[in-house]
Amino acid sequence: MLDHLTEGPASAPPLLLGPSLGTSYALWDKVAPELSIGHRVIRWDLPGHGGSAAELIGPGATVGDLAGLVLALADSLGVERFAYAGVSLGGAVGLHLAVHHPERVSSLAVLCSSAHFNGAKAWEERAATVRAEGLAKLADGADGRWFTPGFTVPRLVQDHRDADPGAYAACCDALAAFDLRDRLGEISAPTLLIAGRQDPATPPAHLREIADAVPGATLTELPGASHLAPAERPEAVLTALRAHFDGGARRGMAVRREVLGDAHVDRAQRRQSPFTARFQDFISRYAWGEIWTDETLSRRERSMITLTALVAHGHYEELAMHVRAARRNGLTPDEIGAVLLQTAVYCGVPAANSAFAAAQRVLAEEDGSAEEDGTTR
Repeated sequence: MLDHLTEGPASAPPLLLGPSLGTSYALWDKVAPELSIGHRVIRWDLPGHGGSAAELIGPGATVGDLAGLVLALADSLGVERFAYAGVSLGGAVGLHLAVHHPERVSSLAVLCSSAHFNGAKAWEERAATVRAEGLAKLADGADGRWFTPGFTVPRLVQDHRDADPGAYAACCDALAAFDLRDRLGEISAPTLLIAGRQDPATPPAHLREIADAVPGATLTELPGASHLAPAERPEAVLTALRAHFDGGARRGMAVRREVLGDAHVDRAQRRQSPFTARFQDFISRYAWGEIWTDETLSRRERSMITLTALVAHGHYEELAMHVRAARRNGLTPDEIGAVLLQTAVYCGVPAANSAFAAAQRVLAEEDGSAEEDGTTR
C-alpha cells in the first residue's frame, strides 16, 4: 500500500493530495495543515518515493496503475468519494481518476501538470539514464526544474536523491505513455487548474489546454511560481484550493440558510457593508461551512449546545434567533424548555429566566398566540 499521512477530523470531507515525480508528500507541508482544518487530508507518496515501497510498480507502469494504487489506499481508509489535488504526475493521476472513475472524485484540482507530457521520447531517455546511472546527477539539477532562481526546499531535493531509481524510472514510463487530451471533455467533476507562470516543465499553456477542454473548469496562473507551486507559493495555492473545494463559504451559506432561514440570511446580507463583509465571510466559512457541517453531531444536538452557550453568555438576541433555528432543526417546544431548564442549574436562575422570556416570545410568534413582556418566574 502507498505510504500516506492523514490529517484533520475523521468526519470531515476527504481530500487526497498527490505529489510530483521525485518528491514526497512533504511537497504539501505548507498547505496541508491549513486544509486539514476543514478536510480529512490524505497525502500519499509515489512508489519508491518517501515511505512507499518501490515494488508497487515496475517497468512499463502507467498512470492508470498509479491511480489504482490511490484507489486501493482510499478503499483501505474507508473513503468512497473524495476531493483530489495533485501536482505534475500527481495531477495526471487526478485527471485519470476523473475520467475513468468519475463516481469517486467529487472535485478536482490539477497543479503544474498536463494532459500529456510532450511525448514519450524524453521520458524514455530519462528512464534509461536513471536505470543506468541512478538519480544523483538528475537531483543536482532539481532546483532549476522545480523552482524560480534563488529558491529551494532542501527537504524535497533530498527526497529526489533518496528515491528508488527503478521506481522513479517506472514513473517516467507512466509519464511517457500518458495522453488524455481526447478524454478531457468527459470530466464532470468541478475542476480547478493552477499554473506556475515560470514553470518550464508544464507551462501555463498546458493547463490552459485542460481548462479549455474540461466543461466549467477554471484556471489560475500564479506569478513567481515554477513547477512546485505548493512549496514555492503556498499562500496563493491555499487560497485557490480553499475557494475551490466546496467553498467553505458557499457550503456554509447553504447550511446557514437551512438552519436560520432565508429571511434572516437575506436581512443579514442586505445589511452587509464593506466594513462587515470579511466578518460575514468568516461566519459563513468557519462557523457554518466547517463546524455546522461536521457530521459528528446532529443539527439537533448542535442547536441544544448553541442554546446553552448563548444563555451562559447572556446573548439573548442571538438566543431568539437560535430558538427559531432549533425548531427548524427538529426540537419541540418541550425539548427547548428542557434545555433552558438545564441552564438554570449550570448557568444560574436569572440567566435562565431571561432565556425563557426570550424563547417564549419566539414560540408565541410561531403559534400566533399572545405574548407577554417581562420575566417568566
